[in-house]
Amino acid sequence: MPGVRWGRPEWVPSAAFWAFMVGRASEPVDGFVGREVSLAHEIGFCLLGGYGITAEVNHAVHRALAADGIFEPGRRPGADEIEALLRRPVRIGERSVRYRFPKQRAGRLADALTLIETDPPPSSDALAFRRHLMRLPGVGPKTASWVTRNWLGSDEVAILDIHIIRAGLLIGLFERPIRLPRDYEALERRFLQFCVALDAKPSLVDAVMWRAMRNIGRGPV
Repeated sequence: MPGVRWGRPEWVPSAAFWAFMVGRASEPVDGFVGREVSLAHEIGFCLLGGYGITAEVNHAVHRALAADGIFEPGRRPGADEIEALLRRPVRIGERSVRYRFPKQRAGRLADALTLIETDPPPSSDALAFRRHLMRLPGVGPKTASWVTRNWLGSDEVAILDIHIIRAGLLIGLFERPIRLPRDYEALERRFLQFCVALDAKPSLVDAVMWRAMRNIGRGPV
Protein backbone atom coordinates (compact mmCIF):
# COMPACT_ATOMS: atom_id res chain seq x y z
CA MET A 1 0.00 0.00 0.00
CA PRO A 2 1.26 3.52 -0.75
CA GLY A 3 2.79 5.08 2.36
CA VAL A 4 3.04 1.86 4.37
CA ARG A 5 6.55 0.88 5.47
CA TRP A 6 6.80 -2.91 5.21
CA GLY A 7 9.92 -3.70 7.25
CA ARG A 8 10.76 -7.19 8.48
CA PRO A 9 8.79 -9.69 10.57
CA GLU A 10 11.22 -9.34 13.50
CA TRP A 11 10.81 -5.54 13.57
CA VAL A 12 8.14 -4.83 16.16
CA PRO A 13 5.63 -3.46 15.22
CA SER A 14 6.26 -3.22 11.44
CA ALA A 15 3.72 -4.07 8.72
CA ALA A 16 5.66 -7.30 8.12
CA PHE A 17 5.34 -8.08 11.83
CA TRP A 18 1.54 -7.70 11.63
CA ALA A 19 1.41 -9.94 8.56
CA PHE A 20 3.41 -12.56 10.46
CA MET A 21 1.27 -12.30 13.61
CA VAL A 22 -2.01 -12.45 11.69
CA GLY A 23 -0.74 -15.47 9.78
CA ARG A 24 -0.12 -17.28 13.06
CA ALA A 25 -3.43 -16.30 14.68
CA SER A 26 -6.52 -18.46 14.69
CA GLU A 27 -10.12 -17.35 15.10
CA PRO A 28 -11.84 -16.35 17.23
CA VAL A 29 -9.34 -14.05 18.94
CA ASP A 30 -10.07 -13.05 22.54
CA GLY A 31 -13.84 -13.38 22.08
CA PHE A 32 -14.17 -10.32 19.86
CA VAL A 33 -17.04 -11.65 17.76
CA GLY A 34 -20.50 -12.82 18.87
CA ARG A 35 -19.63 -12.90 22.53
CA GLU A 36 -22.83 -11.90 24.27
CA VAL A 37 -26.33 -13.37 24.54
CA SER A 38 -28.36 -10.25 23.72
CA LEU A 39 -27.88 -6.85 22.12
CA ALA A 40 -28.45 -5.24 25.52
CA HIS A 41 -25.54 -7.25 26.94
CA GLU A 42 -23.37 -6.28 23.97
CA ILE A 43 -24.15 -2.57 24.15
CA GLY A 44 -23.64 -2.68 27.91
CA PHE A 45 -20.21 -4.25 27.53
CA CYS A 46 -19.08 -1.74 24.91
CA LEU A 47 -20.45 1.33 26.71
CA LEU A 48 -18.78 0.27 29.95
CA GLY A 49 -15.42 -0.13 28.19
CA GLY A 50 -13.38 2.24 26.10
CA TYR A 51 -11.28 5.22 27.19
CA GLY A 52 -9.78 4.92 30.67
CA ILE A 53 -11.20 1.45 31.35
CA THR A 54 -9.00 -1.63 31.13
CA ALA A 55 -10.35 -4.81 29.56
CA GLU A 56 -10.16 -6.56 32.94
CA VAL A 57 -12.28 -3.91 34.68
CA ASN A 58 -14.71 -3.86 31.77
CA HIS A 59 -15.30 -7.62 32.01
CA ALA A 60 -15.63 -7.56 35.80
CA VAL A 61 -18.09 -4.64 35.90
CA HIS A 62 -20.16 -6.07 33.05
CA ARG A 63 -20.42 -9.40 34.87
CA ALA A 64 -21.53 -7.60 38.03
CA LEU A 65 -24.30 -5.69 36.24
CA ALA A 66 -25.41 -8.81 34.38
CA ALA A 67 -25.66 -10.69 37.68
CA ASP A 68 -28.07 -7.99 38.91
CA GLY A 69 -30.25 -8.44 35.82
CA ILE A 70 -29.54 -5.00 34.35
CA PHE A 71 -29.57 -6.33 30.78
CA GLU A 72 -32.71 -8.46 31.06
CA PRO A 73 -35.43 -7.72 28.46
CA GLY A 74 -37.96 -5.16 29.69
CA ARG A 75 -35.89 -4.20 32.75
CA ARG A 76 -35.08 -0.65 31.57
CA PRO A 77 -33.07 0.31 34.67
CA GLY A 78 -32.71 3.96 35.62
CA ALA A 79 -29.42 5.83 35.73
CA ASP A 80 -29.46 5.99 39.55
CA GLU A 81 -29.82 2.21 39.85
CA ILE A 82 -26.96 1.58 37.41
CA GLU A 83 -24.76 4.21 39.07
CA ALA A 84 -25.23 2.58 42.48
CA LEU A 85 -24.05 -0.73 41.04
CA LEU A 86 -21.09 0.88 39.25
CA ARG A 87 -19.94 2.44 42.52
CA ARG A 88 -19.46 -0.99 44.07
CA PRO A 89 -15.85 -2.19 43.92
CA VAL A 90 -15.07 -5.25 41.78
CA ARG A 91 -12.35 -7.85 42.22
CA ILE A 92 -9.53 -8.03 39.68
CA GLY A 93 -7.34 -10.89 40.83
CA GLU A 94 -6.27 -9.97 44.36
CA ARG A 95 -7.21 -6.30 43.99
CA SER A 96 -10.41 -4.42 44.73
CA VAL A 97 -11.02 -1.84 41.99
CA ARG A 98 -13.56 0.96 41.61
CA TYR A 99 -15.04 1.88 38.24
CA ARG A 100 -13.78 5.26 37.05
CA PHE A 101 -16.86 6.88 35.49
CA PRO A 102 -19.94 5.64 37.35
CA LYS A 103 -22.22 8.66 36.85
CA GLN A 104 -21.36 9.37 33.22
CA ARG A 105 -21.59 5.78 32.01
CA ALA A 106 -24.70 5.05 34.09
CA GLY A 107 -26.64 7.80 32.32
CA ARG A 108 -25.49 6.68 28.88
CA LEU A 109 -26.24 3.04 29.58
CA ALA A 110 -29.71 3.73 30.99
CA ASP A 111 -30.64 5.75 27.89
CA ALA A 112 -29.17 3.18 25.51
CA LEU A 113 -30.96 0.21 27.08
CA THR A 114 -34.30 2.01 26.80
CA LEU A 115 -33.75 3.23 23.25
CA ILE A 116 -32.71 -0.13 21.77
CA GLU A 117 -35.96 -1.63 23.05
CA THR A 118 -38.19 1.18 21.77
CA ASP A 119 -36.27 1.70 18.51
CA PRO A 120 -34.01 -1.30 17.76
CA PRO A 121 -31.31 -0.92 15.08
CA PRO A 122 -31.74 -2.73 11.72
CA SER A 123 -29.68 -5.92 11.74
CA SER A 124 -29.78 -6.61 7.98
CA ASP A 125 -27.26 -3.86 7.08
CA ALA A 126 -24.08 -3.46 9.14
CA LEU A 127 -23.45 0.17 8.16
CA ALA A 128 -27.07 1.17 8.80
CA PHE A 129 -26.87 -0.69 12.12
CA ARG A 130 -23.80 1.35 13.08
CA ARG A 131 -25.37 4.66 12.03
CA HIS A 132 -28.43 3.84 14.12
CA LEU A 133 -26.28 3.10 17.17
CA MET A 134 -24.50 6.44 16.79
CA ARG A 135 -27.79 8.13 17.65
CA LEU A 136 -27.42 6.81 21.20
CA PRO A 137 -26.03 9.28 23.77
CA GLY A 138 -22.27 8.89 24.19
CA VAL A 139 -21.89 6.43 21.29
CA GLY A 140 -19.33 7.51 18.70
CA PRO A 141 -18.07 5.60 15.64
CA LYS A 142 -15.61 3.41 17.56
CA THR A 143 -18.14 2.22 20.13
CA ALA A 144 -20.81 1.77 17.45
CA SER A 145 -18.34 -0.23 15.35
CA TRP A 146 -17.44 -2.33 18.39
CA VAL A 147 -21.07 -3.28 18.96
CA THR A 148 -21.62 -3.88 15.24
CA ARG A 149 -18.59 -6.15 14.96
CA ASN A 150 -19.46 -8.16 18.05
CA TRP A 151 -23.18 -8.48 17.43
CA LEU A 152 -23.32 -8.92 13.65
CA GLY A 153 -19.86 -10.44 13.15
CA SER A 154 -19.36 -7.86 10.40
CA ASP A 155 -16.10 -7.12 8.61
CA GLU A 156 -17.54 -4.00 6.95
CA VAL A 157 -16.46 -1.95 9.96
CA ALA A 158 -13.25 -1.56 11.95
CA ILE A 159 -12.78 -0.96 15.68
CA LEU A 160 -10.20 1.82 15.66
CA ASP A 161 -9.25 2.37 19.28
CA ILE A 162 -6.06 4.04 20.51
CA HIS A 163 -4.02 0.84 20.13
CA ILE A 164 -4.99 0.36 16.46
CA ILE A 165 -4.42 4.02 15.64
CA ARG A 166 -0.97 3.92 17.27
CA ALA A 167 -0.05 0.83 15.26
CA GLY A 168 -1.26 2.50 12.05
CA LEU A 169 0.78 5.63 12.72
CA LEU A 170 3.94 3.60 13.34
CA ILE A 171 3.80 1.86 9.95
CA GLY A 172 2.62 4.85 7.91
CA LEU A 173 -0.91 3.54 7.40
CA PHE A 174 -2.31 6.67 9.05
CA GLU A 175 -0.96 10.20 8.89
CA ARG A 176 -0.97 13.01 11.44
CA PRO A 177 -2.82 15.10 12.35
CA ILE A 178 -5.76 12.88 13.30
CA ARG A 179 -9.01 14.36 14.58
CA LEU A 180 -11.65 12.01 15.87
CA PRO A 181 -14.49 11.39 15.29
CA ARG A 182 -14.19 13.52 12.12
CA ASP A 183 -11.51 11.32 10.54
CA TYR A 184 -12.88 7.94 11.63
CA GLU A 185 -14.33 6.82 8.30
CA ALA A 186 -11.22 7.86 6.34
CA LEU A 187 -8.99 5.94 8.76
CA GLU A 188 -11.35 2.99 8.58
CA ARG A 189 -11.11 2.88 4.77
CA ARG A 190 -7.30 2.80 4.99
CA PHE A 191 -7.40 0.08 7.61
CA LEU A 192 -9.79 -2.07 5.57
CA GLN A 193 -7.53 -1.63 2.51
CA PHE A 194 -4.59 -2.79 4.63
CA CYS A 195 -6.54 -5.92 5.60
CA VAL A 196 -7.24 -6.64 1.92
CA ALA A 197 -3.49 -6.26 1.21
CA LEU A 198 -2.78 -8.77 4.00
CA ASP A 199 -5.56 -11.07 2.70
CA ALA A 200 -6.94 -11.21 6.24
CA LYS A 201 -10.27 -10.51 7.89
CA PRO A 202 -10.42 -7.08 9.60
CA SER A 203 -11.85 -8.73 12.73
CA LEU A 204 -8.70 -10.81 12.99
CA VAL A 205 -6.27 -7.99 12.15
CA ASP A 206 -7.63 -5.46 14.63
CA ALA A 207 -7.91 -8.09 17.37
CA VAL A 208 -4.28 -9.15 16.85
CA MET A 209 -3.13 -5.53 16.76
CA TRP A 210 -5.13 -4.61 19.87
CA ARG A 211 -3.73 -7.46 21.91
CA ALA A 212 -0.12 -6.94 20.80
CA MET A 213 -0.09 -3.13 21.15
CA ARG A 214 -1.67 -3.40 24.58
CA ASN A 215 1.14 -5.75 25.63
CA ILE A 216 3.85 -3.59 24.02
CA GLY A 217 2.76 -0.64 26.12
CA ARG A 218 1.97 2.99 25.66
CA GLY A 219 3.89 5.11 23.19
CA PRO A 220 3.47 8.46 21.44
CA VAL A 221 0.45 9.05 19.23
